[in-house]
Amino acid sequence: MTGLRTRFAPSPTGYMHIGNLRTALYAYLVAKKDPEGVFILRIEDTDQGRLVEGATDIIYETMKQCGLKHDEGPDIGGPVGPYVQSERVHDGIYMEYAKKLIRLGGAHYCFCDEEVIKAQKERDGESFKYDDPCKHLSIEEAEARIAAGEKFVVRQTIPESGTTSFDDEVFGTITVDNSTLDESVLIKSDGFPTYNFANVVDDHLMGITDVVRGMEYLSSAPKYNLIYEAFGWDIPRYIHCPPVMKDEHSKLSKRNGDASFQDLVAKGYLPGAILNYIALLGWAPETNQEIYSLDELVQAFNVKRIGTNGAIFDPVKLTSINGLWLRNMDLDSYYDLVKPYIDQAVKGDFDKKKIAAVVQVRANTLNEIPEMLDFFDVFPEYSNDLYTNKKSKTNPEVALTALKACREVITGIDDWTLQTIHDRLMELPAKLSMKNGQVLFPLRLAISGKQSTPGGAFEIAEILGKEETLRRLDLSIAQLEN
Repeated sequence: MTGLRTRFAPSPTGYMHIGNLRTALYAYLVAKKDPEGVFILRIEDTDQGRLVEGATDIIYETMKQCGLKHDEGPDIGGPVGPYVQSERVHDGIYMEYAKKLIRLGGAHYCFCDEEVIKAQKERDGESFKYDDPCKHLSIEEAEARIAAGEKFVVRQTIPESGTTSFDDEVFGTITVDNSTLDESVLIKSDGFPTYNFANVVDDHLMGITDVVRGMEYLSSAPKYNLIYEAFGWDIPRYIHCPPVMKDEHSKLSKRNGDASFQDLVAKGYLPGAILNYIALLGWAPETNQEIYSLDELVQAFNVKRIGTNGAIFDPVKLTSINGLWLRNMDLDSYYDLVKPYIDQAVKGDFDKKKIAAVVQVRANTLNEIPEMLDFFDVFPEYSNDLYTNKKSKTNPEVALTALKACREVITGIDDWTLQTIHDRLMELPAKLSMKNGQVLFPLRLAISGKQSTPGGAFEIAEILGKEETLRRLDLSIAQLEN
């Protein structure tokens, strides 16, 4: 194998949360910086009690929507499969290596009651350190007890003294006393490996050169290194990423009801915009550029610019970036994307591509679009108080004067195009000795019934058509006169 090899190894336990997707993105970017780099998808399903039906399909669909195309994985195969850990269990891979590790002195059989140990750990909290009497058994004694039918687990053997160090691209060199490390279970009593063992074995066998994961695994990295060293394996480059935070004190978590990737898409955010935004959560580009395509992220990404502090997820900033993505689309592509949303709100015979053009300037998410357009089919009731606007220096009296003049001009327009409507109506402010806003703000309100609209008075009038524009003007003038 040549070139960098990274992996994204999610557990199929539900929806794709934002922190998990960011890990996938960073792993992809690290691999693709190398022209020969390989990005692997591995499904870690050894915790059978937490599996959610359909979650693996969600992982595939999310990766596809985001353009994070893996080079090897369960669905496409590859030279170092299987790429699903439960399948690797059935192939006997983990038990084989566990037995090798036992003979190398890096692990031992344990016959103690796991429920009792679990209760002790819950009782003692961080101060808990299990001194396993079974590690003093010889391999022959242990295997004799197994042959007699006793239940067992395989537990890591930690040196009682000395230190273990590891280098991380984000946090630098970290050294811990071995006496502080607990002897974790590597193979459970059901024969399934724990994450602590399976990820080390799989990363080695799959040739992973760079491990990208959350910083919650920093405390476990020394134990992983002891396994690597016991086998005499090369240790991969570690890239531990800070968490994505809900606020200064809480991590973003689907369990706490925070938005997942699927939730954000359902709210009208583009997958590319979501990916763009989460790339910036904890990573600082070398320039002021803010909008990135995936290809541009590959070129710009540098792990040395990943920060050590948690990054707070800001929905307002995400919305702003999503709006820029929408506005940067060409009109044809944008229209194809938003037509279903326009169709929800506009049933009448209007030029929907022109509606898309005015919406594109205003909408920051797709879900905003229908409520912006409800005035096209039905002219809503509204209060004359809306004509009072300090910024535009208008009130009902000013509005009535402006609208009557607008009606007279519009009646005389035969060439109903945006340019003609614009040119003819823009002559009015000077003739009436008014500011532009004193004419255009009342006109937009009078034909839409809304204080805020996508597009201005000219665009709305063009889309409505001359007949409908005059009808609405007459209703608004009559309302003001009454």
